[in-house]
Amino acid sequence: MIEVYKIIKKPIITEKSTIIRAENNKVTFWVDKKTNKNEVKKAIESVFNVKVIDVNSMRVPGKRKRMGRSEGMTSTRKKVYVTLKEGEKIDIFEGV
Repeated sequence: MIEVYKIIKKPIITEKSTIIRAENNKVTFWVDKKTNKNEVKKAIESVFNVKVIDVNSMRVPGKRKRMGRSEGMTSTRKKVYVTLKEGEKIDIFEGV
């Protein structure tokens, strides 16, 4: 198993993720591309001391970007939506 702090890259704090968090008690994270749902669940539960009910994951393909004449691609990333138990919350999202 990969270290738990290498699995979770960073939280996603956007308008869409804030609405989903408020309505459905789901939080959104960028995670390592090679992890599976079980590893993500264990990492979230151990780092934030919350009970995870469900994990939905998706791969976000890279986009083409231009800088003047040169063209490149952003990297492919993995996004997860983590459903928390009713009444549970993660403190890093509060006050955002």
